[in-house]
Amino acid sequence: MVESQGKLFDFYAQKFPEKDTEDFIQIYMKSKTRKSIDEAKAYVATMDAQELWRYFSSTEKYEGKQGIALEGFMPDWIGEFYAYYQWYYNMPSSEIVERIPVRFLAKAYYGLHDLELELAVKKVGEI
Repeated sequence: MVESQGKLFDFYAQKFPEKDTEDFIQIYMKSKTRKSIDEAKAYVATMDAQELWRYFSSTEKYEGKQGIALEGFMPDWIGEFYAYYQWYYNMPSSEIVERIPVRFLAKAYYGLHDLELELAVKKVGEI
């Protein structure tokens, strides 16, 4: 799931460069789709990035907000970070994105992205 979510966030940023990636991530992390993954529902948890996008956009009726896409490897890393953090601390994704905002991770990216994912998660710590 860690890899799939990273690829999903990257897919969204690449496919919709005129849309706000931060908004997408926040809505996704609070969605019923992500809650199903938190609850280990196999049907959703085993989807690849494109299947997940189709499922999320149709289930949540997400259209996207005009804005700026996150660039480079950042959306992928943020997706992986959130998925690993959720697993490591067993905390609802909707709570994680409130306690660790996307904007914080975008700023922290440059200092954390070269670390092993587990170490990056531990450095941010349980909030």
